[in-house]
Amino acid sequence: MTTAEADAARAVHDMASDDAASGDPAAKDPAVGDAAVHEATAGASRRVAVIGGGISGLAVAGMLARLGHEVTVLEQQDDVGGRAGRWSAAGFRFDTGPSWYLMPDVFDHWFALMGSSAAAELDLERLDPGYRVYFRDGGPPADVPAGRERAMALFEAYEPGAGARLGRYLDSAADAYRMALAHFLYTSYASFRPLLNREVLAGLPRLARLLTESLQRRAARTVTDRRLRQLLGYPAVFLASAPDRTPSLYHLLSHLDLQDGVFYPRGGFAALIDAVERLSRQAGARIRTGATVTEITTEPTGGRRRHRVTGVRYRTADGVEHRLAADAVISAADLHHTETTLLPRALQTLPEPSWRRRLPGPGAILLLLGVRGELPQLAHHTLVFTEDWDANFAAIFGRDRHVPDPASMYVSRTSATDPTAAPPGHENLFVLVPVPADPGIGRGGIDGAGDPDLEAAADRVIAQLATDLDVPDLAERIVVRRVIGPGDFAADLNAWSGTSLGPAHTLRQSAFLRGPVVSSRVAGLSYCGSSTQPGVGLPMCLISAENLVKRLHGDVSTVPLREPLGPGSFRVRRR
Repeated sequence: MTTAEADAARAVHDMASDDAASGDPAAKDPAVGDAAVHEATAGASRRVAVIGGGISGLAVAGMLARLGHEVTVLEQQDDVGGRAGRWSAAGFRFDTGPSWYLMPDVFDHWFALMGSSAAAELDLERLDPGYRVYFRDGGPPADVPAGRERAMALFEAYEPGAGARLGRYLDSAADAYRMALAHFLYTSYASFRPLLNREVLAGLPRLARLLTESLQRRAARTVTDRRLRQLLGYPAVFLASAPDRTPSLYHLLSHLDLQDGVFYPRGGFAALIDAVERLSRQAGARIRTGATVTEITTEPTGGRRRHRVTGVRYRTADGVEHRLAADAVISAADLHHTETTLLPRALQTLPEPSWRRRLPGPGAILLLLGVRGELPQLAHHTLVFTEDWDANFAAIFGRDRHVPDPASMYVSRTSATDPTAAPPGHENLFVLVPVPADPGIGRGGIDGAGDPDLEAAADRVIAQLATDLDVPDLAERIVVRRVIGPGDFAADLNAWSGTSLGPAHTLRQSAFLRGPVVSSRVAGLSYCGSSTQPGVGLPMCLISAENLVKRLHGDVSTVPLREPLGPGSFRVRRR
């Protein structure tokens, strides 16, 4: 090991030590509370209350129900899905959240656990091109193709020698992804013993470099052309972060989009949520919508954790208060909301002061637009990058935070692939502009009825997109319009700071340094979802649900459960 590598390894160790000293129970003792939670869910059928009907809540409910537990999901909205929401108007259909289907093996694994498959539940189409990119440099857009060799050819066309360097970059990304799947994603770090194996120990110097070097620097070491650096750096946004704040370990995402490819489930991501809900109900989970949880109820004990869960209180749309008794409570809701609103201060694992040391991911201004006429300038997925990349991210994450102008943006035109998403002769556009996580930016509305400043920002985005696409009459062609802002994420999803994704994937907020999986103060209370390990995005949320099921049943292994899900699915048990 070189001196630089040793320094990097020490930096990772020191980072973990700093978080342990700060009072984060997940860093001090990842297993705290496990015995009580395991007792509440293992063996005979137990009553489990799940807060939140996003994909994590639905997935964990279905898995526990399949294992014989009595599970009830309480979702405050009228529809399940959480951030993976839906909205329809005048024949247009929109996904209001995730729209990139990556890591297909993770989805197929969850369906297999439930006795099915992605092929049986979804109609998936591989997109080609995977996406289109406008660089705002006066040149033509780049269509990023599906497949390694064609991606290398694209890079070579922009910069001689970049194709071969991309090949090596993708080799490294594939190896990082394989190692992450084998050792770091399918674990809640209840025990570090399974990580003490030959492959992990031999790879520590490389892992230290990947954790301490930023994604931006890794991209800069690979290519010199600004546009290619942006193509390698933009996946940081998927991680609720910026390229200069994201560990280069996450260059593994380039393996997913440039090599494995991008898919689309026909019917949109609502079809995916419907499939997860359907299988969870078939397994026996009960799902109640329009049920807002107002309190996690507890009773005192004589043990180290002074209280244990007894259930939850919730309010239905008619204003009636209810109580649901439970032996275990799982919150798949926003972790900040769960800790600071649903529990009294004395029982909070992460009280408000601890959140001041954490970094939220970006907020978002979303525009759902129904447009008359065709827009062939847009692919199914289109990215528009500003030339001043650093200034754009500084506006979102820096000290002087504000809505970037001009702004980078992402546009989804699902009507390019799925004609049922819009009426004939029309297009449906989902436009996302990353902005600071600040509910004060405002709430949106339909047909311009949102907060004036937010609607004005949306007008600027439409004008900017019209210029980028050379469609000067774009605004006049809009027949359906809805704007969603950070204030909506805070009000409708209880999102911490109005973030559209969750906590940013910085080094201090990755792996075992991310949010805890079990409460250190309340026995029988545990967490899953984008606020916790392993992170943001639908595949990570499915893995989060599986990791919690493993932990609740004493499985401390770092590999996925055996398919299909049953008593024989669990592997390494805690002694």
